[in-house]
Amino acid sequence: MHNPRSSSRIMRRLTTLFPSEFLEEHAEELGVVEREGKLQVPVLVWALVFGFAAGESRTLAGFRRSYNSTADETISPGGFYQRLTPSLVEYLRDLVERGLDEVAVPDAVDADIDRFRDVMIADGTVLRLHEFLSDEFQARHEEQAGAKLHLLHNATDQTIERIDVTNEKTHDSTLFKTGSWLQGRLVLFDLAYFKYRRFALIDENDGYFVSRLKESANPVITAELREWRGRAIPLEGKQIHDVVTDLSRKYIDVEVEAEFKRGQYEGTQSLDTKRFRVVGVRDSDADDYHLYITNLPRDEFLPADLATLYRCRWEVETLFRELKTQYELDEFDTSNPDVVKILLYAALLSLLVSRDLLDLVTEQADDEIVFPPERWAATFRSHAQLILHELGEFLGYSPPPLLERLIEDAQKIHQQRPILQETLATATQPRCES
Repeated sequence: MHNPRSSSRIMRRLTTLFPSEFLEEHAEELGVVEREGKLQVPVLVWALVFGFAAGESRTLAGFRRSYNSTADETISPGGFYQRLTPSLVEYLRDLVERGLDEVAVPDAVDADIDRFRDVMIADGTVLRLHEFLSDEFQARHEEQAGAKLHLLHNATDQTIERIDVTNEKTHDSTLFKTGSWLQGRLVLFDLAYFKYRRFALIDENDGYFVSRLKESANPVITAELREWRGRAIPLEGKQIHDVVTDLSRKYIDVEVEAEFKRGQYEGTQSLDTKRFRVVGVRDSDADDYHLYITNLPRDEFLPADLATLYRCRWEVETLFRELKTQYELDEFDTSNPDVVKILLYAALLSLLVSRDLLDLVTEQADDEIVFPPERWAATFRSHAQLILHELGEFLGYSPPPLLERLIEDAQKIHQQRPILQETLATATQPRCES
C-alpha cells in the first residue's frame, strides 16, 4: 500500500537540497532565463538530474521529454537546445558546489584521522569525448579529445572542496596550490601529483603528505629509522630502488634526501635538497613493496599506519568508479563543448542527489540493513523517472494532457534542426553538427 508520508519525505528532502526559489533566483542572476520567460527552471534542473540518472533519457530528445512530462508548458526542440549555453554551464556548476557543501560522501575507510585538522585527497580522472572536440579538449594523443575531472576531497568533513574540469593535457598537479591553508592538514596524493618541490612546500607550510613513490624517483637513503637484528643488509648511502628488490623484511622505513629545483626567483631557479621519509610495506601476493614517501614522523605513524591512511584514497576512486560505471560518465558523444560540461555537471548532480536520498533511506531503515553503493545506485537509477513524476506533482506542476504531449514528441522535427537528433551519452554512432 502506497504511503504518501514516505513519499513526501523524499520530496521535502530534494526541495530542501535545491529549493525552487533559489533555483529560479540564481538562474535569473546568471541570465539563464529571461525575467518573463516561460522556461520553468526547477523543472529543467530536475529533468537533467533524473533524466541523466535514468540512462535511457541521455539524448537531447530524452531530456526534453523529461522536461515536457513535468512542466506546465512544453518546450519546442529548438527552444530546448537554445538553453544549452555557457550560462547554463556556470549555473549547474554552482549547483554542484552548493550540493557538495550539503551532501556528505559516505566514509569507506575506518582510519584514525583525528590527528589532523583535515585529511585531503587530490585526484583526477579522464573522460573520453567526441573527436571533433579535440581543439576545445586537447587529449594526450592526436585525433582524440578528452576532458579531465579534478577533485579535492575532504575525507574528514566528507565533502568535496574543489572541482575543476579541464582538457586531458592539463596536468593534475597544476591545479593543486600550496599555501598556508595546508597547516595541520594531511594530503594524500597519487603519482600524478608527485613532485619533491610540492612536498617541500607542504612541509614548510606545516602540513603533511603521503604519496606513492614514483619508480623513476630514486633518492639516496641517509638513515634507517628502524634497527634490524642479525645480518640485515645496510641501506645507508644507497638509492632506494637499487636495493628494494634485494630485501625480504616486512617493512622498509628510511630517511632519504631528494634534490629538486625551487621556483623561479628573478629569472633563475636554484637547486635545493630536502629530507623525507620513505616507507615500504611488503605485498606478499606480488612479492613486492608498496613504497610511500611522507613527512609524517615515525614515532607517531608506523609503516602499517601509513598504508591504512593511504587507503582513504579509495573514497575518491569509488566516486570515479560509480560515475563511470553507473552514470557512464566517460561515454559523452557530442561535438558541443557546452553540452559536454552540462552533462558532466548533470552527472555530478545526479550522484549528489542519489547520495542525499541514500542518507534519508539509511535514516529510515532498520539499523541492521546495509545498502551496498552500487546496488543503491542501480536502484536510484531505476526509480529516477518515477521520482521526477512525483516531484513534479509535489511542486504543483500540471503538464499538458498526455495525448497532446505524445503528438508533439512523436512528430517529425524540422529538417533545419538536425542537431536535435544528436545522441549524447547513449549514442552508438558518432555524429557531427551540420
